Order: sequence, then C-alpha cells, then structure tokens
Amino acid sequence: MEPTKAGRRPKGSSVLEPKARTELRQLAARGTHEWEAIAAILDAGLLASVGFSVDGQPFVLPMLYGRAGRTLYLHGAASARIMTVLGGAIPVCVSVTLVDGMVLARSAFNHSMNYRSVVAFGTARTIEDPRAKLSALRALSEHMLAGRWDDVRGPNRSELAQTAVLAMDIEEASAKVRNGPPIDDEADLPRPTWAGVLPLSTVAAAPVADPQLRPGIALPSYLENAGEAGRS
Repeated sequence: MEPTKAGRRPKGSSVLEPKARTELRQLAARGTHEWEAIAAILDAGLLASVGFSVDGQPFVLPMLYGRAGRTLYLHGAASARIMTVLGGAIPVCVSVTLVDGMVLARSAFNHSMNYRSVVAFGTARTIEDPRAKLSALRALSEHMLAGRWDDVRGPNRSELAQTAVLAMDIEEASAKVRNGPPIDDEADLPRPTWAGVLPLSTVAAAPVADPQLRPGIALPSYLENAGEAGRS
C-alpha cells in the first residue's frame, strides 16, 4: 500500500469518524480512518502496546490481544493490579505497529521505516459472564494461532476464575502506513551511497516439539507450513 493511497476509500468500506484524538495531522496522506485498513493491521499484529494513566502516572504495557468485530480483548491474571485498574472503566489507548522495512536514504535525515500502525481509543471493561469470557479467550487464542483453540483443553472453572478478561470497544481509531523507497533530496541523488529498502518480516521457524511429547502425535495441520510462512 503506497502512502499516498492510504486515505482512499474502497467501495463499500466503513469509516471511523475522526475526532480530536485521531485526527491525522503529520503526514496525513499516509493515514486513514477506514475500518477495513485498521482491522487488517490489527489482525496482522501479535502484540499491542496498551497505554493508560493512573493518578497522573502514565503506563504502557505490551499485551497479547484478540479481536471480534470492533472489540479488542485483553487478558491477564485476575490478581494482577493492572487488570483491576484497566477494568475500572478508565480510558485506554491501544497501539499496534508492524515494521516492514528499513528505509535507507542517502542522507541521515531522510532515513525512515516502512510500517503499518494503528492507534485505537476506548474504555476497557471486565467480562464477568463465563460464556462471554470463554468466547473472548477463544478470540485471543485464534488471533495468536488459528485452529489452536479446538485442539487443546479449554480453561476449567478454576483457571477461568484466575484469569481476568477485558473488552475494549474501539471508539476511535486511525491507521498509518509508509511504503516504498527513500525520499531523498534532489541534491543528494548523485552521492555514491547505496539507497533502498531492507525488507523485514516476522517469520516462523520450524516447530520444535516438547521433549515430553508422546510418540506418534503428528504435527497439526495449522503448523505444517508455519516455517515457510511469515506474518505480514
């Protein structure tokens, strides 16, 4: 996706109305409020940076997440202070960034990164209903590795009680994308310096079996090609 095309609206797409927190100012041509673009980046990511403030002290924590529609799910130990704080109906900011390449220019000033990023705002709430909690945990598991949830033992009553699950409806969000070669000054183009992009991606290596794995248990189908596929 080229930066100049990020703001174009595909036919039939939906838009999250920009507000003060998500208005695109700097390099606005790289940004979009299209829900389809935002959802695609959220689905491609693995870790979110979750930001919030308690008594004027800001915190940003890395957390696994899942998504169902326009709701994000987060989970952690029920005894963890952070889960109690986040579940107390406080404003939350969630950011997900995928780095696709190093952009190497002829000048230090014009170096950059090719990336896809989302910033989303909402209010977290604790999920109390056991069925809704299981559904959210399934979304978290399937986001990490599709097909895994149906292959494992689900949480029992004790494990559910020890786990806090939060839901955050996305109230506002925006995405930004940079792609393509470096943008050098005309005067720097004759320099004898290599310029271009060093692509980067998250690639799964071949699965490594647990030493205690019973003999005869085959690699599940959702892992068979894991070593050949990257998360784009």
